[in-house]
Amino acid sequence: MKTPIHAVSTWVRRQPPKVKAFLAVVSGMAALVLLRFIVHDHDNLFVAAEAVHSIGISVLIYKLIKEKTCAGLSLKSQELTAIFLAVRLYCSFVMEYDIHTILDLATLGTTLWVIYMIRYKLKATYMEEKDNFALYYVLVPCVVLAVLIHPSTSHNILNRISWGFCVYLEAVSVLPQLRVMQNTKIVEPFTAHYVFALGVARFFSCAHWVLQIMDTRGRLLVVLGYGLWPSMVIISEIVQTFILADFCYYYVKSVFGGQLVLRLPSGVV
Repeated sequence: MKTPIHAVSTWVRRQPPKVKAFLAVVSGMAALVLLRFIVHDHDNLFVAAEAVHSIGISVLIYKLIKEKTCAGLSLKSQELTAIFLAVRLYCSFVMEYDIHTILDLATLGTTLWVIYMIRYKLKATYMEEKDNFALYYVLVPCVVLAVLIHPSTSHNILNRISWGFCVYLEAVSVLPQLRVMQNTKIVEPFTAHYVFALGVARFFSCAHWVLQIMDTRGRLLVVLGYGLWPSMVIISEIVQTFILADFCYYYVKSVFGGQLVLRLPSGVV
């Protein structure tokens, strides 16, 4: 006998792309409404995003140390992550130093360690032929966008462009990892847990911004600056969430189905 979750999953899978997109939007809005009533201090959502991200990194570190393999991981995604974190740290030091600077420094340190492990210690298990996403596909557009649309503060123009660059790059830094999973079709548990944690963290971060805008009735956008920059910040948060939404759906489906290894159908990424 089919479980209700399996029956719903089967029904959703049979729907055309437009219906799936509509259902995804409705589900996202429903989740935001639920969070608005459950979480009274919406700053806690940002803390939750950082906490879930830390859990994801911990799973990744466990995989590299205990399993002694980096199979299924994208070195290029880790390198993009290191780039935007390094740029954001620079901006934090020269523009607005706060607690998030410490968190970014810790994340950058672990990311550099992961890069070192993949490049040198576990190089034999690195699936280089699968990690074939061309980085200039994301780096060049991010640079162009940052030059054209960046914060409208009183800081040095280079600092403002750098801040815009790290916001845009963070939104798409996971794309090489998704390409690796698309090429392999099979995602082992620890990698799946790590990517799912990224998806949940980015949803919480996106929810934090959206609910803050709702609570301030749009005044937060004015605080962020003028021109297109405030809108681009929100769009970047939404893009980060939707990039991983499809993978998260198949992850949840796999977990409820009792599958230890996640198998992705064609066209998921």
